[in-house]
Amino acid sequence: LQKSLSETFGADKYSRARKEVLTYMFSRPMQMALYFCTGVLDDETLFRHYALNVPFYTHFTSPIRRYADIVVHRLLSASLGASSPIKMEKEDIQRQAEHCNDRKMASKRVQELSTDLFFSVFVRVRA
Repeated sequence: LQKSLSETFGADKYSRARKEVLTYMFSRPMQMALYFCTGVLDDETLFRHYALNVPFYTHFTSPIRRYADIVVHRLLSASLGASSPIKMEKEDIQRQAEHCNDRKMASKRVQELSTDLFFSVFVRVRA
């Protein structure tokens, strides 16, 4: 598959863009992760990470990137006793998580539409 894709990408000024678009399109069917407050869910099986096969999982990156990551950093810091507890009820944290999910989904949709447009142009030029 990699050899076939490399040949498809070509070596012109758009080859890197084609590679990114096609790679993205292959991974699109994967289920998107959602943010949630563990305190509002009773089913702990929802905390697991399917691909990593771990029962409890949280994901975060640098807190300069996304608000959800800031919240996770603050919650982890408070749970480890490194900072004072967050003064938010679990329902408020869940509302923030849902808002972050909504924004992430909207961003993903715009990205998909942009990818579809670029792919259409790619196919038209290649035809």
